[in-house]
Amino acid sequence: MIEINTDSNVMVKDQLAAGAHWSMIVRRGVMLRLTDPQGGANVSMLMYNAHEKLERYNAPDTLKAQHTFKLTQGHCLYSDMGRIICSITGDTVGWHDTVGGFLSEKKLQNQYPHQSYQAAQNDWNISAEHAFSVELAKHGLSHRDISANLNLFSKVVIDSDGKMQYVANNSRAGDHIDLRFEMDALVILATCPHPMNSAGNYPKLGIDIELHKAPPPADDDLCQNACPENQRGFQNNHLYHLTGGY
Repeated sequence: MIEINTDSNVMVKDQLAAGAHWSMIVRRGVMLRLTDPQGGANVSMLMYNAHEKLERYNAPDTLKAQHTFKLTQGHCLYSDMGRIICSITGDTVGWHDTVGGFLSEKKLQNQYPHQSYQAAQNDWNISAEHAFSVELAKHGLSHRDISANLNLFSKVVIDSDGKMQYVANNSRAGDHIDLRFEMDALVILATCPHPMNSAGNYPKLGIDIELHKAPPPADDDLCQNACPENQRGFQNNHLYHLTGGY
């Protein structure tokens, strides 16, 4: 059951079961902590500007601006307008995937035993494609608005032949990631398997969610000072908020 206490530093506590979906407008100055209670979880994630949803998370700019293939503490997540949606201020995992994509409905049907909701009810297996579509519709968006996603807690590497390989059980029980939001953002989560996970049985792994109050970035902030590109990103955010955030 969701716990809400706006007077506390931890304002919201919630749990997201396996094969489930969640969305919320996460405000600027809020830290979203996601925890893997069992180990081996995957959380597919989409992000949009809450006030102008045509602006959304941009994977190529995020990676090339910071000269990285993985995401971890100190990295920022960029929008396609050169602004920073959120910063990774804490991370015990060390590697989060941003290139593997999401589990499609077709791949779900091909890889995992077919289920109907009538038979399995809330324990049925769903794809991230289905989960995203449901949550997007709640905010006036549609299937065509599905954009590049993150796969938190998951790891994809490049082998000697240049092929992407999924690394199973990348996170351990209790691992978490902290995302400090630098603008108001629509966040969509789906606890569906990573599309490159070859397991024959649908992984039943949920996550814990917390929303914390977060102080603004200090002058010595790790994410802001990680590279010159991030400093420019924070300057773009400053101009954006100076003009009213629209």
